[in-house]
Amino acid sequence: MNILNPRAYVTVIALSMLLAIPLAVDSPFLYHIFVMLCSFAALATAWNIVGGFAGQLSLGHAVFYGIGSYAAVLLMLNFQISPWIGMLVGAVISTIVAVLISYPCFRLRGPFFALATIAVLEVVRLVAIHQTGLTGGAGGLAPPLNIGLKWMMVREKWVYLVIAFGFLLLSLAVSWRIVHSRLGYYLIAVREREDAARAVGVNAVRAKLVAVMVSAFLTSLVGSFQAMYLTFIDPSSAFSLELSIQIAMFALIGGLGTVFGPLVGTVLVLPIAELARGWLSDFGNGFHGLVYGIVLVGVVLTIPKGLVGRFGAPFTRWVDRLPGRRCANVMSPVAEPLPAAATPNPRPTGAPEVILQASQLNLYFGGLHATNNVSIELLQGEILGVIGPNGAGKTTVFNQLSGFLRPNSGEIKVRLSNGQWVHPRTPEEFARAGIGRTFQIAQPFADLTVLENIMLGAFLNTSSPAEAARQARGVADLTDLAGMLDMRARNLTVGGMKRLEMARALATRPRVLLLDEVLAGLNPADVARAIGIIRRVRDTGVSVLMIEHIMQAVMQLSDRVVVINSGSVLCEGTPAEVVSDPRVIEAYLGKDYAHHT
Repeated sequence: MNILNPRAYVTVIALSMLLAIPLAVDSPFLYHIFVMLCSFAALATAWNIVGGFAGQLSLGHAVFYGIGSYAAVLLMLNFQISPWIGMLVGAVISTIVAVLISYPCFRLRGPFFALATIAVLEVVRLVAIHQTGLTGGAGGLAPPLNIGLKWMMVREKWVYLVIAFGFLLLSLAVSWRIVHSRLGYYLIAVREREDAARAVGVNAVRAKLVAVMVSAFLTSLVGSFQAMYLTFIDPSSAFSLELSIQIAMFALIGGLGTVFGPLVGTVLVLPIAELARGWLSDFGNGFHGLVYGIVLVGVVLTIPKGLVGRFGAPFTRWVDRLPGRRCANVMSPVAEPLPAAATPNPRPTGAPEVILQASQLNLYFGGLHATNNVSIELLQGEILGVIGPNGAGKTTVFNQLSGFLRPNSGEIKVRLSNGQWVHPRTPEEFARAGIGRTFQIAQPFADLTVLENIMLGAFLNTSSPAEAARQARGVADLTDLAGMLDMRARNLTVGGMKRLEMARALATRPRVLLLDEVLAGLNPADVARAIGIIRRVRDTGVSVLMIEHIMQAVMQLSDRVVVINSGSVLCEGTPAEVVSDPRVIEAYLGKDYAHHT
């Protein structure tokens, strides 16, 4: 990081105030406030990796806090092991528990995932209460008062503040590193549109597991520290649902999915709540919770994206105007040569080889025979049009060819560049085998820019954001998106979104591109542009299989056409042969019309 960059030195100054203010005032109460502030900000930042970046609303996150607390204290009580070592043991245990809990829970969506995490937390809390011999039961445990930094127990409050500040810096550094890595892009993609993420090779479960493992590790470390700082733990406080909701609320108020949002939310709410706890306790126990509720409701109603989400961009623009040295932006839309996979290759000479083959595909939805012995071959370097009346089963076949539906019987195989045949089964495996696809209804990652959307495809072949950006710019040139790289995907026209989907798929460097009604809903100018792009894509050596209803485009583009009707292949041949086939006329226009022609 260049410390002369305004963003860098403003961040350093802001963070240093967390140390400077209590050190300057030298008040025990203020030390306590800032120790708790740093600790809770670290917890909220760790939670944000799962709840913000990955979009998994975990309300049982305190289970990792409790494991860290008990691991440090029990190892210290029973084996005289320093809590510095005990916290690492607890963090490893928390990481393992996170995998065991999260892997089956990731099958749940929306509020069901949150409810499952609450249930797990409650089960662990009850187990801890009843294991009196190990955990001390409801009475709790107190670590021995061994004074010394080795035992994480000191008389000087400023030492605790420095340790808590260190954990906050660690959480922020890990969060920042994730955001600026391939994993960060993957988590955002999974959060927004999991199917679209899987289509570019993202293993959604693996990405979410990594996020929850990192989050659990950091949460456990802070839990161990707070156990030593507070010098007491019990199941009700260590495995507390209130704690889980509290750290989630800090992240929500500050801004989900942002690096500094959880810290901002904690700085805003925690001091107010702590002061309210002291000043308003006479009005009733837990009255400070009213403060949490008022702030939360106010933020959700007025700034649903959180403080950083709402004011972060204007503040960043103000910071960028401060004096200092700017760093080159690797994401800037500078013209770059096309990546190797997108450079024009000569059309194959001689008899073209089969690159994608589907044989005798059968798929049943209950009693409906949706796909009936469908066999399709796509040749290298060709454009294959797939047509048929509405409800004929085209999209069902298409989803089988990209792994989103698995046939009950039949075989799909893909020829790799080395000539070897593979049999992919999942969307991720199809993407890695060289099958790129678009969706009938465009599925852009709306909160990302055009460049970042295309980068998500490029990440299939590189882990470097800078390299992914260079490849993305080359693909943007191919798909007429070079002038829109900094635009948010949500602001594109329908034609722009369709081209963006093509670009994202092409960035994976596929050998086969599957286009699902990519011309649907476009005006004549966008249709003409899309036809030109598809031809350029074929000229790069990419084979194209397209489902389309605009017959004029199909006739212009296709080398061969396959007609599907009632879940079966009706006929196939050249465009001229297909349009004159009586069976095709009958399928589209009805038997009476076919008999009169």
